[in-house]
This record gives sequence, C-alpha cells and structure tokens, in this order.
Amino acid sequence: EPRQIASGLRAYYKLEDLEQQRVLVLSNLKSRKLMNFPSHGMVLCASDDDGKVEFVEPPADAAIGERVTVEGYDGEPASENQVAKKKILDVVFPELKTNEDGVATYKGIPLTTSAGPCIAKEKLPNG
Repeated sequence: EPRQIASGLRAYYKLEDLEQQRVLVLSNLKSRKLMNFPSHGMVLCASDDDGKVEFVEPPADAAIGERVTVEGYDGEPASENQVAKKKILDVVFPELKTNEDGVATYKGIPLTTSAGPCIAKEKLPNG
C-alpha cells in the first residue's frame, strides 16, 4: 500500500530525484506527525563521515513491497508496539552499515530480497 513518509532528505536530494526512486522503508513503525502530516515509516539510507547520504536500494528485480531479510534472523517482524516499547531501533541502528561494496548489512550480514542484496545507490561504504 502507498505510504506518505517524511524523510528529512531535502538537504541531500531535489524533488525530481525522489520521484520514482526505489527505496527501503522501515514500515513497522508507529506513524508520527512530521511536516504537518502523519509519516508512516522511515527511508533507509547510507551515510559517511563526510556527510554524504545515499538511498539504500532494493535490486531492480525485487517486487515492490517485498520484505527484506537478513540470513539467520527468521520469524515475523516486530509489531509497531514492540518496536516502540522495546526500543528495538536503538539496538538495531548501530549495527546497520554498508560494507566496502556498498551492500547494506546488519551485523555484517547482507540485507537481501529474493532478487539479491540491497545496495547504497552509489555503493557508498560506511562500515
């Protein structure tokens, strides 16, 4: 289902750069009112120490809305309430990085779809 998401990426991208851009979205977050509308998720990006920011993209052949997985972490995703109450993002975010090839990883394990790994747009490493 289509979602409206406030991202804070205006400093890094022009509006025309965002149109039709394939992105990864953390969708099991409670909606929050940001920018005068409810935001229903968070766009996953890579960044480096120089302040460069890039979208993490699913492979071109990945289905829109496909769940991204990490090998060894099976089961159902946490619910919106679990994410908020258990402060899961505080634990997960420090372990999300891109490797030397720009592949998005969690604890060094690639984030993947059925079509392959998810990669920072210009292969930005932040590892």
